Amino acid sequence: MSRCLGTAVLVSALAFFVPAAASAQVKAQARTGATPPWIKGILPISAESYWQAVECGKLGGENPACVFWDTGLCKNEDFTLAMYTPYKSVAYEVWRVVRQMQPAPTPSFQEAQRTRVTVGVTGERGSKNPIASVAVRRGGKTLQPATTTLEANGGRFTFDYPAFAATGSLTLDLVGKTKTISCAIDQTTLAQFR
Repeated sequence: MSRCLGTAVLVSALAFFVPAAASAQVKAQARTGATPPWIKGILPISAESYWQAVECGKLGGENPACVFWDTGLCKNEDFTLAMYTPYKSVAYEVWRVVRQMQPAPTPSFQEAQRTRVTVGVTGERGSKNPIASVAVRRGGKTLQPATTTLEANGGRFTFDYPAFAATGSLTLDLVGKTKTISCAIDQTTLAQFR
């Protein structure tokens, strides 16, 4: 009996000295008020979404919600996220030119068709937790990016469309060197992604 008690005490003492993987949980929020409204989630570009993206870009302004729907997504103290999608690439290009008081361009539909979903991660100023990797967890599976590019203060992680399909909830794991930030994204929020 005392031998079992001694082993339990030793195991408890060792657990105290072994650092646990730190993690934090946040909930994703897409910006509201985007015009035109969108409830289909991230999809390959279609004629419908292409022309909606062009109209979105024509709105101009400082920070239109339909272009920058991902502002504040998965807000946390270590990382800022930016999503790059076919829709956003078209809308952003039109918005950028219209802001310079030039006529709205017609971005390449073919280029938009080649665009996949990229999660851009930038380290927050003062954070001691540089990004190491990003993964998507959904349906009991962990999906890794097709390509990863790490930079001095962040990285770009490119996924195929099914990773972000608005077919159910998912968790986006932002794996840093010292802790992981897990961002819960429910199906309703995913449907607002463009």
